Amino acid sequence: MILIPTTIAKNSPLCFSSTMPPYIYELPTTGAFSFSEALIDQSGLHSTDFANATAARANVRAILKDSKRTGDVEKDNLRIIKALDDYLPHLVSVMTAVSAQTLTLRTDPVFSWRSTLSSHLFNSSPRMNFVSLHSDLAFTLLTYGFTLSNLSASVVTSLGTYEIERHITDVERQSKDERLNFAANLLCKASGIFTYIAENVLPEWEVASGPLTGLPPDLSKEVINALSKLALGNAQQLAIRRLMSKSAYDSTISPGPPLPKSHPSPSLVAKLYINAEELYSSSRGLLLSANSEKSEVDAELRRHVGDQATLCSALAHKWLGVDAGEQSGKCGDAVAYLKWAKEELEGLRETKLKLTSLSKDNRKERSERKDRFTYEVDLVKNFLDHYQRLNDAVHFLPVPTTSEVQSRIPSGRAALAAKPFSLPRPKFVVSPPPTVTAAAATESSSENENSTEEVMTETQHERKYDGAGAYF
Repeated sequence: MILIPTTIAKNSPLCFSSTMPPYIYELPTTGAFSFSEALIDQSGLHSTDFANATAARANVRAILKDSKRTGDVEKDNLRIIKALDDYLPHLVSVMTAVSAQTLTLRTDPVFSWRSTLSSHLFNSSPRMNFVSLHSDLAFTLLTYGFTLSNLSASVVTSLGTYEIERHITDVERQSKDERLNFAANLLCKASGIFTYIAENVLPEWEVASGPLTGLPPDLSKEVINALSKLALGNAQQLAIRRLMSKSAYDSTISPGPPLPKSHPSPSLVAKLYINAEELYSSSRGLLLSANSEKSEVDAELRRHVGDQATLCSALAHKWLGVDAGEQSGKCGDAVAYLKWAKEELEGLRETKLKLTSLSKDNRKERSERKDRFTYEVDLVKNFLDHYQRLNDAVHFLPVPTTSEVQSRIPSGRAALAAKPFSLPRPKFVVSPPPTVTAAAATESSSENENSTEEVMTETQHERKYDGAGAYF
């Protein structure tokens, strides 16, 4: 059941939008690099492949640089993703050949990238140099995950609050539901990419180069795992929104208790929010553990993750309260949960208002943030007042303390999972040069001959006894 508070108009763009604005990643930029200058090809057959790899990377560099000059809404995220998709097979080809020693590095490759997750006093993100092909792969995939997350945010923004449009048709709503699913899938893919960096790229880099020291937060295993959980938490919230899109529309027509028939189980909604809160809390813990005197994660990112955790916790308690209130004999629990949710939301609202008063946000943005939390607080108040009156007039049940209902909170439930990521197939394959192949064949033949002679000698030695070779 969704109530429309009288303090907010039904056509407000904030209605039924319990999620906060997504975190928009600043995309890193990179310096120029030439594979032709860094690699030695003994076969002399791959100069064109090296030139194509250099061109593909230069295209990524140019597009990322161009994205710095545009606003978040104007960035062509699909264009960036395509450029990254085009470059990755080239990079995989080079790394595979170097690992197989069919290509030789002329010098240690140096790649420069900007760290965009570091706390810095000035607006410009620090540029750093990294000596490894693995560093370029890590930053390329990191940029891929950032861009997928930003693309998801732009898709969600384009949908508006379609759930409450009074004249929307079922076909139109279903179409926008699918777009919401698409946005959630982008986040699941981003989560899988972040996990791949943390579990595969960084360990392989360490094996190849030794202990990794002096890296920015962007390349910290804890931070990257935190980003994976953040993306999955965002996807979980979009899944909840998709689940409730029909009931949100129905509630604009007949708001108030009881719940509309199209409304999903409040218990299920609560468990989904509990899972989202767990993901955000885990992400926040990882970000805090990654901080050190020399390297600190961007404060805005840490604050965003913490606020998301608090919001999902409050919404979980809200729906646990509604679920208890809809059951006979549990009005006392309903009041306790809803009071708890109200306190969390009011605390979050006050914190956000203090921060926005100190920020450079314009008056319209500050007003929207205030209305967003005021709207959700008013929803909880409506539920609380209803079940409080019902308990006082009919049930007369004691209201448990927060610690008492806390012990009865169920486990969370995941609606979505990260999509496993794997690297693309190499764009080109570097075969060993003919001289190396011939030498290897000669060496192998010599080893076989020596091995045969050793076996024959041992056999002759073993047969030097009376009756050797005779069978009875």
